[in-house]
Amino acid sequence: MNNSLPSTRRSLPIALIRARENAMLPIREMLAKTGLTEQQWRVLRVLSEFGPQDATELSERACLLLPSLTRMVRSMAEKGLITREQDQSDRRRQMLAITDAGQRIIDDNYEQGLRVVEGFKARLGEDKYEQLLDLLELFSDPPERKS
Repeated sequence: MNNSLPSTRRSLPIALIRARENAMLPIREMLAKTGLTEQQWRVLRVLSEFGPQDATELSERACLLLPSLTRMVRSMAEKGLITREQDQSDRRRQMLAITDAGQRIIDDNYEQGLRVVEGFKARLGEDKYEQLLDLLELFSDPPERKS
């Protein structure tokens, strides 16, 4: 029985980090012109795609820890990119929405975003690109904990 760890070239966590860094290069280039961070971009993308939502929902969809999102929301609201309003049915809940200015950033970068996706597809091929997304979606569900 071989109990040695796999080579770092075949380590899933390291491979995912390496792939993320390569995937983010063209996104970072695009964002350099916007003045947004990667996290702020994800917030705008999610709000643009799904519409107004509470912070918990948004943090899950944008892959952000809730405390990080909470800090970010203040500055994004001050910049006029998102709005915060109390939920009418639950006053403890705050609803977040993208503003016209925030949507304009998404719209202004739409073509470049499409080119980034097309670059990924060209590199992997359409079928492997879709397969990779399917596999990552399967892997994204939290693992069951053994008690």
